[in-house]
Formats: sequence, C-alpha cells, structure tokens
Amino acid sequence: MTETLADEYPEAAPYIQQAVDEHGEDWVLENYYQQLYPLGRLMKMPEKDELPFYDADKHDTMTEKERIEMYQAWAEYRENLRTGTKPNE
Repeated sequence: MTETLADEYPEAAPYIQQAVDEHGEDWVLENYYQQLYPLGRLMKMPEKDELPFYDADKHDTMTEKERIEMYQAWAEYRENLRTGTKPNE
C-alpha cells in the first residue's frame, strides 16, 4: 500500500492490504464493491479508482447510481430470504 493511501485512509488501508495479500490485486479490483467498499459504513473508504494498483485502461468502476442499484437489489434479496417470500409477492 502506498503511504498516501495509508495516510488518507488509515483505518481502511490494513483491510485493503490484507485482501491484496490473501487474494491479489486483481481479486480486490474485481470484488471491491461487494467485499470491501461496504466497509464505508464503518470507516472512510477510498473509491476504487483511488487504489494504487487501479489502472483506468484495464479496469472499470461503478457509478454511484449503479452502486446504489446493486446495494438496493441485495437488500431486497436479503429481505426476501428473511421473510421467505418471492419478489413482488
């Protein structure tokens, strides 16, 4: 992890580094919004394109609208599991 990321996101940097150590940079970039970014509810998290190994020519990011839609769909899915109902019942 670069010093800048650790300086700007002191709580998040160890989690990101641990994920890189365990799974590799490609995994972190591929699974960032599902596995790491939700930690933003507990601590300040960098945007995916702020990661030192992010390359705009190779990787893409989700817009805020896309992230909101994804998280809302997950919430609906979890609620359906919790209540034992099917969508739109």
